Amino acid sequence: MISFLQPRKISRTVPPEKVERTYKKFRTQSLAGVFLGYAAYYIVRNNFALSTPYLQEQLHLSATKIGLLSSCMLITYGVSKGVMSSLADKADPKRYMALGLLLCALVNIMMGFSTSFWLFAGLVVLLGLFQGMGVGPSFITMANWFPKKERGTVGAIWNVSHNIGGGIVAPIVGVGFAMFGNQHWQIASYQVPAAVAIVVAIIVLALVKGSPVNEGLPELSTLYEEEKNTIVDKDKGEAAPENMNSWQIFKNYVLTNKNAWYVSFVDVFVYMVRFGVITWLPIYLLSVKGFTKEQMSVAFLVFEWAAIPSTLLVGYLSDKLFKGYRMPPAIIAMFIILGCIFGYWQSTSLHWITIFAATIGCLIYIPQFLASVQTMEIVPSFAVGSAVGLRGFMSYILGASLGTTLFGVMVDLVGWSGGFYVLLAATVLCIVFCFLAHKGAKEMRAL
Repeated sequence: MISFLQPRKISRTVPPEKVERTYKKFRTQSLAGVFLGYAAYYIVRNNFALSTPYLQEQLHLSATKIGLLSSCMLITYGVSKGVMSSLADKADPKRYMALGLLLCALVNIMMGFSTSFWLFAGLVVLLGLFQGMGVGPSFITMANWFPKKERGTVGAIWNVSHNIGGGIVAPIVGVGFAMFGNQHWQIASYQVPAAVAIVVAIIVLALVKGSPVNEGLPELSTLYEEEKNTIVDKDKGEAAPENMNSWQIFKNYVLTNKNAWYVSFVDVFVYMVRFGVITWLPIYLLSVKGFTKEQMSVAFLVFEWAAIPSTLLVGYLSDKLFKGYRMPPAIIAMFIILGCIFGYWQSTSLHWITIFAATIGCLIYIPQFLASVQTMEIVPSFAVGSAVGLRGFMSYILGASLGTTLFGVMVDLVGWSGGFYVLLAATVLCIVFCFLAHKGAKEMRAL
């Protein structure tokens, strides 16, 4: 690990009378920092989708080449999310996150000057690679500063950041077009979002803190009694040895951890449903259900933004009502989604189709973010990045790709019914792995 990214430990210790106040201040700042940072990652990622009409026209790209660029981003991001999140376990979260954001901004600036398809494809691959540096530090920061009894609520707040980031891309790009005009679409599409990301990277460096110990505070287990019952194999000790590298952490605490695999497969099948619906929703509503483009746009918008209030509510309920068990509300959500997929498929009413699509959008992020919260609770804090990496790799390489590709193959082979059979099967399998993950959580509490 290069010296810039290594964790820093301050020499002074916070006086006992200031510990509680300093702790609350630092954890609030850290949550705000990773929230803004992760939202900014989406600003310099989703702007690519907005630029594709201009790319197609200016670079004379076919739909196949546009699809290839999107696939390059998806696959590279999935691989990077696995590798980069594991490496984050040995790094200073704020420097790691800020560096990734600066690199994404740099790639975006270069994309604004690219006039060659293959050069642009290479930059898209680099963008996917650096995008993987955002999620690991976020989860590590939450695990370092917040006890298990609060992680449902905190995880829900952080999870909204990607909805916010994805939602404000269009206005940011719109401001760019208003300032520079259509003839400078590269500046509006890439370099204006890059400038925003650079500013946010500086904010991340200012706000996010290292672990409490590195900031001169007591360990989390000292402040919260229940944190002493940490999930660590007794044969492996309570803390990672100083000389343990990222691969050893991954192998010892994640690769052989059945609960890490359970939450990863929960995410795989959630992503199959999420990407299967959102990728094919525009075509399905226009070509099969007879929606106009305006009606389809409304349904698409509702699908994305309906998740924000439901995510915040269920995060709080998983802490308070379900006593820290994350999977029961996920299971309830998936059973409702199962019925809504069937209704979305079979209904002929524009009104009800929109309601079913909105309900799926409202609920599909619930099991996704609850699986991410449970990921923080099935491994010790020094292995959170590795566990997040496995889940991220599986969700994109298997879940997202199957939700888009397998769905399309089944539509070509047996019609739209085949695509919906894929979504229904994925929903049932997600419920199965939610049950297994819940069983694993109960077993860990019984230790």
